[in-house]
Amino acid sequence: MQISVVIPLFNEEESLPELASWIDRVMREHSFTYEVIWVDDGSRDQSWRVIESLTATGPNHKAIQFRRNQGKSAALNEGFKCASGRVIITMDADLQDSPDEIPALYQMITVQQFDMVSGWKRKRHDPISKTIPSKFFNYVTRVISGIKLHDFNCGLKAYSSQVVKAIELQGEMHRYVPVIAKWAGFSKIGEKVVEHRERKFGYSKFGLERFINGFLDLLSITFITRFGKRPMHLFGTLGILSFFIGFAILVYLSTLKLFYDVVKITDRPMFFLGIIALIIGTQLFLTGFLAELISRIQTEKSSLIIQKKIHLD
Repeated sequence: MQISVVIPLFNEEESLPELASWIDRVMREHSFTYEVIWVDDGSRDQSWRVIESLTATGPNHKAIQFRRNQGKSAALNEGFKCASGRVIITMDADLQDSPDEIPALYQMITVQQFDMVSGWKRKRHDPISKTIPSKFFNYVTRVISGIKLHDFNCGLKAYSSQVVKAIELQGEMHRYVPVIAKWAGFSKIGEKVVEHRERKFGYSKFGLERFINGFLDLLSITFITRFGKRPMHLFGTLGILSFFIGFAILVYLSTLKLFYDVVKITDRPMFFLGIIALIIGTQLFLTGFLAELISRIQTEKSSLIIQKKIHLD
């Protein structure tokens, strides 16, 4: 199969028939072999009934239903597990992403050999309350990750099958799939300017809390990808630095007490700062040590599982 289209959705009953018809038309025009995987993320409207009617029309449409709302990352992750196409395309169900972009995205993966391609909504039909924060977070993500993309959060993306089978999405990490893919070893990440259409039905399901959650997830991804296998490098460095600062402060105060007969050094704020720095440094170092032990244990368990599988095979 050439293409799997994974579409996560939540309360989008009005847009689904038009989107399905549009995708089918594009696929037929280009003679693609394809499947459309609809992932209903616990919709409370009639979305699932509409999806059931779509799956009844033929084998190209498949469906997954969550009993409650799990979030877009969980929906994409489940869709990726079920996808069997050579190229996986993701798009939102609100008709703001155009299926007409699919052939060009497919070409970029199969001909130009990109690992993944992210859409860039250069001209957005969103209120300023969404566009300004989005530009800020895209800039921060670009600086931290080193990936030169303009729009990390665009729902319209294309992946090679190797990428989606190698990554796992949790929390709100769908915003940072390019970052996850890069740290999984897929470095050829491209970008394509795509059409962003005005919302035709309903309203956006994401509130202002997505910016806070998104920033926290970016910190989590950065830590896990850079220090997940070597936590001592982070905690140990910070611990030693804090301990050294505290130790230097106390040596300085002790010198004043012993050689210059300065009284009541314990009344100085610097004394308590030195004590706190020593304690924090020790705690950080111990945290790194324990995290390193846990990481080693998990690595050994994974190695044993692999050995058992090889032996069984």
